[in-house]
Amino acid sequence: MDPDQDFDFMLKKSVLFFILIFQTIGISATNFTISGYITDQSTGETLISASVFDQISLKGAVSNAFGYYSLTIPAGEVDLQYSYVGYQKENRKFHLNKDTIIHIRLIGSHELKEIVITGDSRKEFGVLGSQMGAIEVPVSQIKSIPTLFGETDVIKALQLLPGVQGGTEGSAGLYVRGGGPDENLLLLDGIPVYNVNHMFGFFSVFNADAIKNVTLYKGNFPARFGGRLSSVVDIRTNDGNDKTYHGNVSVGLISSKFNLEGPIIKEKTTFNISLRRTYADLLLKPVIAYMAKQDENVEKTKAGYYFYDLNTKISHKISDKDKLFLSFYSGDDAIYSVLRENYKNDDQNTVKSNMGMDWDWGNIISAFRWNHLINSKLFMNATASFTRYRFDMGIEESTKEKTENSQSENSQYLYAGYSSGIQDYSVKADFDYIPGAGHNIKFGGNYIYHTFRPGVTVQKFNQDDDVSSRIDTTIGDRNVYAHETMLYAEDDINLCTFVKANIGLHYSTFNVQKQFYHSLEPRLSMRFLLSDKLSFKTGFATMSQYIHLLSNSNISLPTDLWVPVTKRITPMKSQQVSAGFYYNLMKYLDLSIEGYYKSMNNLIEYKDGASFMGSSTGWENKVSIGRGRAYGIEFLIQKSYGNTTGWLGYTWSKSERLFNRPDQEINNGEVFPAKYDRRHNVSLTMTHQFSERIDLSGSWVYYTGQCGTLALQTYSGPGIQQSTDNSSQQLSYISSRNNFRYSPYHRLDLGINFHKKLHHGTRTWNMSVYNAYNQLNPFLVYPNTVNYTDPKTGLYKTRQKLRQVSIFPIIPSISYNYKF
Repeated sequence: MDPDQDFDFMLKKSVLFFILIFQTIGISATNFTISGYITDQSTGETLISASVFDQISLKGAVSNAFGYYSLTIPAGEVDLQYSYVGYQKENRKFHLNKDTIIHIRLIGSHELKEIVITGDSRKEFGVLGSQMGAIEVPVSQIKSIPTLFGETDVIKALQLLPGVQGGTEGSAGLYVRGGGPDENLLLLDGIPVYNVNHMFGFFSVFNADAIKNVTLYKGNFPARFGGRLSSVVDIRTNDGNDKTYHGNVSVGLISSKFNLEGPIIKEKTTFNISLRRTYADLLLKPVIAYMAKQDENVEKTKAGYYFYDLNTKISHKISDKDKLFLSFYSGDDAIYSVLRENYKNDDQNTVKSNMGMDWDWGNIISAFRWNHLINSKLFMNATASFTRYRFDMGIEESTKEKTENSQSENSQYLYAGYSSGIQDYSVKADFDYIPGAGHNIKFGGNYIYHTFRPGVTVQKFNQDDDVSSRIDTTIGDRNVYAHETMLYAEDDINLCTFVKANIGLHYSTFNVQKQFYHSLEPRLSMRFLLSDKLSFKTGFATMSQYIHLLSNSNISLPTDLWVPVTKRITPMKSQQVSAGFYYNLMKYLDLSIEGYYKSMNNLIEYKDGASFMGSSTGWENKVSIGRGRAYGIEFLIQKSYGNTTGWLGYTWSKSERLFNRPDQEINNGEVFPAKYDRRHNVSLTMTHQFSERIDLSGSWVYYTGQCGTLALQTYSGPGIQQSTDNSSQQLSYISSRNNFRYSPYHRLDLGINFHKKLHHGTRTWNMSVYNAYNQLNPFLVYPNTVNYTDPKTGLYKTRQKLRQVSIFPIIPSISYNYKF
């Protein structure tokens, strides 16, 4: 062979060899994306935070709030494992050589009972995730917790978690890490809910039959959340069964519930509707009618109180890339009365009188969503929504008096009304971009148009159609309009094998009455993996809040008013740092201990002696501006699997306030404890399944009593200046704000369920006991003057004595549920 030809031959072989090497390297370095939706096999419900993990590349992903996942891994052989707590695992093995769409339907496991609080299987919150200060609570466990009157309550379940406290006895308020009840952002499918209480705060508006998922964020908030200082409660509702029709009916002591779901077009269009209503007014209706018949002057009478919740949702799958959702919520409390009389007065004239009262308050929320898969790595959710809270009260009285011997008639009409509220129109877009395994970027924006309706009072009076006596006045402030915008970006990324971080930035603006505020809020959470079962996490978050809730009571009243910031009242701000350890023991026990420190600025409190009585007029002059701090340690141990599940939580915390700015002093400018400053808080919740037919649940709570301001001393002082009596009188003396601490609170609740499978469904009898050992916990404590005669001197004396009011003794309840 010619040397030149030999050289050319060797050169060609070498080039071909290197081409093959580079092709091989290129192929091995090529990444492809596996994406799709993870749903329940029997219902088609999307599964939030379900896991997908490749056991070859050791990379994984978690489904988002709409069940979508995306995992980018190298080409080649893959061994995917799909898992979700309470479901059987699903494995898929194949050769990956292109972008692949895999929709997975997981089968519910009858061998595992869904855990109480998610462990490391939910990687966003557990040992492996970067998020801390967040807890996810399955609805199945919320339903098993015994509650007041047997009414399943999401908020009361959250009160049992470390770092969360309730308000007064039986109330549904939330006080998270030293914050107030208006510092919690409660979201229903991503839409804010302004009034979350029924029956003056004893029940919440969330019907558990309509709910799929509940997540509580107490600190280190992801950048996608903003607008409140203390917590975010993210509640997601069911979409509806896409295969068959299912439902349940429940009858309890004070309310009944109904739920129905199913396909409109099988595996394409679904609906879900849930309704709850109390019926005390209906049960009392014949009693009131019977009592009315005993009075011959009464022509008609009715009275009552009720509340209801209606949740509806329709979802439609256009294609694998597009889904539409339309949801609606309406909930109201109503007090009403009517009394119509016909009688003769002392002058023997015929009198017809009509008295009536209507008192209504509640929420309306509607939202339209569009899920669009832009590509396998980029997911979009666009939402347009409307939310409204309104309070309306009207009292009306009319009388007509007809003279016996003439045709003359005297008439009188009187009306008094009060209304207030807040409503929002909003549009937002949220994007999930997943460039690779262990790297998840979220970004988006939101715009809200607020309308604040301050308290408005209407008075009308008319007598004998006399124009000169006619009164028709409206007193109150005009509507206040505000524009709020929000932009955010966050990156959840594996920096290396042992370090994971969630880095975010939240920017918001608020424009009201020619006043412009803005806030740039950095967020950071980091996880350091010490072993596959132990991690250390730390984080920092800043928050801003542009609206306040004016309230003058320990319980939630419908007259409470939402008002925006003003030129004088600037936005509230907080900064929180936290750190903690997370440990998983033998896959059965999850342990965590977290410490936090939170500083708060521009807080408002009523000045000494000031109060709010249902009108926003002049409210700025009734409050002072100050700051606060809260710090504590939270411990949680939870059992995740088996017939017995539950958790034990303990919180040591302290919350203080300081108002010492010039002309803003409260408590003489000295530090005082916040109203719900409680040093110790213990909660124990357990559920045990004896068999498929019987399960038992119980919860026990203990916490330090709340603070109150009481006049514990008296002194002799001068009488009223206008009085001609110069003698002295006993005057009350208050040493400091929140100077009295109530007795410790503790309570045991028990419940048992009896299940039986019938031909077309399952029936369940629930028997529960609230406050099982009849502990008389304080609802209210007040000083009372007691008069007595001194047995030694015979002199007449007085002394102060504290009296306690308790409202809930032991309360048994029973309910019946039929699921079909």
